[in-house]
Amino acid sequence: MAINIPLGQPYVTLPADPDDSASQTAAAQSAFQAGKLDAAAYRQQLNAIVRRCPTCLSGWAALGELSLPDDVIAAYAFFRTGYHRGLDRGRTNGWNGSQQLRWEHANNQGFLRCLYGLMLAASEIGEESEATRTRTFLLDLDPADHFGLEQP
Repeated sequence: MAINIPLGQPYVTLPADPDDSASQTAAAQSAFQAGKLDAAAYRQQLNAIVRRCPTCLSGWAALGELSLPDDVIAAYAFFRTGYHRGLDRGRTNGWNGSQQLRWEHANNQGFLRCLYGLMLAASEIGEESEATRTRTFLLDLDPADHFGLEQP
């Protein structure tokens, strides 16, 4: 079911991940991508971050992204957790679901990554209605289509 957020609607920027959890997540991700951490050490660091800050959307997104290739069920759970934490954060801060959450604002990226990952994981496990719904939601929230969903 399409939400069809009108382009003229105001947009929202979510509050930042708590404390320094986003920068810790980014540092761990950079170290992993540079080969300075193996997957197990990277997962341990991400687990520690979300254990300390369970509302860290970038942490949930990174855990899902790390898990997706090998364990779609775990990835689905991580992305869904981040997605719901993001909905909670948005609602608590005045987002009513009818405003855009654009990728260009760094604070929105963890939530959008979780929503995108949820779409991918839902598709992998055969939850096509959820995959379709989350795809539409992503395009409604961020019409710039950061993830290239409208590409052939």
